[in-house]
Amino acid sequence: MTQPQRPRVDLSRFDNADYRVGAGPLRRVLWYFTNALLFLNPLFPFRSPKPAILRLFGAKVGKGVVIHPGVNIKFPWKLSIGDHVWIGQRAWLDNIDQLSIASNVVISQGAMIIQGSHDYKKVNYPTLHRPVVLEEGSWVGAGAIVTLGVTLKSHSVLAAGSMASKDLEAYTVYQGNPAVPVRERVMESGSH
Repeated sequence: MTQPQRPRVDLSRFDNADYRVGAGPLRRVLWYFTNALLFLNPLFPFRSPKPAILRLFGAKVGKGVVIHPGVNIKFPWKLSIGDHVWIGQRAWLDNIDQLSIASNVVISQGAMIIQGSHDYKKVNYPTLHRPVVLEEGSWVGAGAIVTLGVTLKSHSVLAAGSMASKDLEAYTVYQGNPAVPVRERVMESGSH
């Protein structure tokens, strides 16, 4: 008895026509080169002009934002950043959907915010995307990954090298792949 033929992925049928980038071709091309020259480029070490440049491309950016060299930002017009946010070297903000970063958030070096994927259950592999929210005081550790649709609630921590595929509760430290709660985040009120 022969087994029935199972469906197979057929990327020739991929159609992304229903996805809205949110900017015209000229704006996208201008951003591509701006991102490559001034954000991704490790030879451009200057941090102070980056928030203003993001605003020119439609991002909402607060005061005291620090963006280190080597950061990749997909679409600034889908980005909102609060006050006093730090984004470390080689962080990748793959924000094909709205990315909301509240005040006093840290995204450490090499961290990735991934807001797109594909529906592997369908032969034409359609694009999936959902917003990500990093609430006040949350921290995405070095090399950690936050996936589409996830919220890091207030002052939650995603430890280095971990992956969050579900929401993280407030004032909780998460670790592992998938990330699980390991302890409460207890903070001291003093400066030292």
